[in-house]
Amino acid sequence: MADERIVAVGLLTQREVDLLGKSFSRLWPVDDTPCFADLIEAIDRADEELKMAHQLQPVQRLDQ
Repeated sequence: MADERIVAVGLLTQREVDLLGKSFSRLWPVDDTPCFADLIEAIDRADEELKMAHQLQPVQRLDQ
């Protein structure tokens, strides 16, 4: 496992985990606690801020 690189981290519903089946072997359940909700809200805010910052940047033309 030390040679394996992490390529993705995701939040999945139980239904999504069920769809992945037994081939999905590494799963760390997250407790439904108030601090987890705060983390999700912070991630959502950061995502919105990134989208807004990206929209404010001028588009660079490749032919210039």
